[in-house]
Amino acid sequence: MQDDLLLRYSRHIMLPQIEYAGQEKLTQSHALIVGAGGLGAPVAMYLAAAGVGTLTICDFDQVDLTNLQRQIIHTTAAVGQNKALSAQATIAALNPEVNVHVETTRLNDEALAARVLAADVVIDCSDNFATRYLLNQLCFESKKPLVSGAAIRFEGQLSVFDFRHADSPCYHCLYPDVGDDQALRCADNGVFAPLVGMIGTAQAAEAIKVLLNMGQSMEGRLLLLDALSAEWRTIRLKKDPSCAVCGQAESVD
Repeated sequence: MQDDLLLRYSRHIMLPQIEYAGQEKLTQSHALIVGAGGLGAPVAMYLAAAGVGTLTICDFDQVDLTNLQRQIIHTTAAVGQNKALSAQATIAALNPEVNVHVETTRLNDEALAARVLAADVVIDCSDNFATRYLLNQLCFESKKPLVSGAAIRFEGQLSVFDFRHADSPCYHCLYPDVGDDQALRCADNGVFAPLVGMIGTAQAAEAIKVLLNMGQSMEGRLLLLDALSAEWRTIRLKKDPSCAVCGQAESVD
């Protein structure tokens, strides 16, 4: 690492849990961020600031004026631009040492599977069950850790599904797919602006911990936030043996 990078990342390198070796590992890591909206904005900015060397950002949507209340990676000048490209421009100004690849069109299953396979960690910042279920399936098949977050109104949640571990539950264990996408969306229900930052920065922290195998991740736990009461709760999650994605149903002779 050159002197300017040692200075940039000095506050990380001072931490005994990271040090030089950990920071060097971050610079060689690749994170896939699906969604550059309310959650994806702080995720992308903090991973870039922390020095994760390669980011792939997927979002086919355009920046809208209504996004600017919470999607802090986008500016007023970016209204009408593709969100992934807008995010790329912001990150270039924040940390030009980070390589940012963008996907500006809706990827088919095969293309998304290739992006998952190329990443070291996948961060789900999407806003619909179809994408969440697909990412869960692809990460399970590729044995990639998945950091999942959601936020609506004043409530947020976060968990890590680390498929490098055989006993990790998956998103489908938590929310079985019943074929009815009734995900609440900000456009219909509203969202408290700082909430997405609180959950998104927590996702970024979990992603870094996963990349460095540092501390205790949220694997096997669901973090729930009620921003109105400032209450954080943690619920234990267990793998569902009958899960259609990760379960091992017992065979009947």
